[in-house]
Amino acid sequence: MHTASKSITRRDRVQGILKRRALNQVVYAPNYWQWFAHHRNHGLLPDEIRHVQTQLELIRWLRLDVFSRNIYCDATQTWFGGLATEIWDSIEVETRRRTENRDLITEKIYHTRRGDLSERLRFVFAESTLVQEKFLLDDVTQPSEAFGEYLRARRWRFDRSQYESWQRQVGDDGLVVPGELFSPLKLLHLAAGAANTVFLLQDLPDVCREWMAIGEAAQLDLVRQMLEAGAPAMMAMDNLDAAFHTPKYIESCSANFYEQASRLCREAGSAFFIHACGHQRAILPLIASLEVDGLEGVAFPPLGDVELDEAMRLTGDQMIITGGISAMETENFRTYDEVRRYVENLFRRMKPYAHRFIFAASCSTSIRTPWEILKWFRDAWREFGTL
Repeated sequence: MHTASKSITRRDRVQGILKRRALNQVVYAPNYWQWFAHHRNHGLLPDEIRHVQTQLELIRWLRLDVFSRNIYCDATQTWFGGLATEIWDSIEVETRRRTENRDLITEKIYHTRRGDLSERLRFVFAESTLVQEKFLLDDVTQPSEAFGEYLRARRWRFDRSQYESWQRQVGDDGLVVPGELFSPLKLLHLAAGAANTVFLLQDLPDVCREWMAIGEAAQLDLVRQMLEAGAPAMMAMDNLDAAFHTPKYIESCSANFYEQASRLCREAGSAFFIHACGHQRAILPLIASLEVDGLEGVAFPPLGDVELDEAMRLTGDQMIITGGISAMETENFRTYDEVRRYVENLFRRMKPYAHRFIFAASCSTSIRTPWEILKWFRDAWREFGTL
């Protein structure tokens, strides 16, 4: 008596990559977050997908895979996150929102016993992107006791029910990746900006170490909460560019967090990723030495400084890397033949590493990408992605 074998789902294939197993098909998990929001909000969706309401529906319409840390995000409010809530002890948070020429401006004021802190974000409607206009620590000439209180008062609560709801919606099409984390160094970037963080680390090293230690403990607690919820993968949204995450800064600020988060995930059978954007050649061996499982969106020339197959060699034999498509290709290619030749060449170079490679956008999909390009990349993946 023969039993019919279970068909392999898209989710099975994504999970296979997390286990570094050989597959019969390249996993293609695009990031259409900004592209879709822009085209929907501006009435630019082509007729054949005008009925599509969400990024998830678009990915399904194209019959692609889901390995996403922004499938659930509100693009007008945050660059990442949405499954973890800030919980405050003895701090009142005031949120003010207004519109200005169709831009949505959000200001948050944190009332601490040592003074107020505030930050301001603007969702630029014309570009469908979020920019920060004011940081909590705009004035780096004064150490902020209020910021220390802000950090000590903040903890995170992972919304397990919301995560499970989103994973049910995705179902067999892939995995939701909680992209809720950030390193101690990124904590300073978020509070002061990347440039001013350099001055803070130089001028106030002891204060910064205290701040980062508080932030790291809170984030590792969040890692544990996500593991208790059964998340098979999670991501730190650090924009791991060597221009601001230098080897020295990683070693002194972030290495312990990356190492501890990776260890916790490994012990629980999960995978720890870091979002990478920009130049990474100088830091890839260091990141691999911390036993990080994967990097999302490694940028290749001309936007980055390392080819994807070279990045695979620089990170040993375990690192998972996602990427392969940048704005240079989606904005500049004009014919299917250009896309076809590009994908064929990329997949040929990546074939030895296909068990730990996810075909994806290097960071996001440019809003200037023509709809035909998205379909052409889908078609080329179908043609050359069988292993």
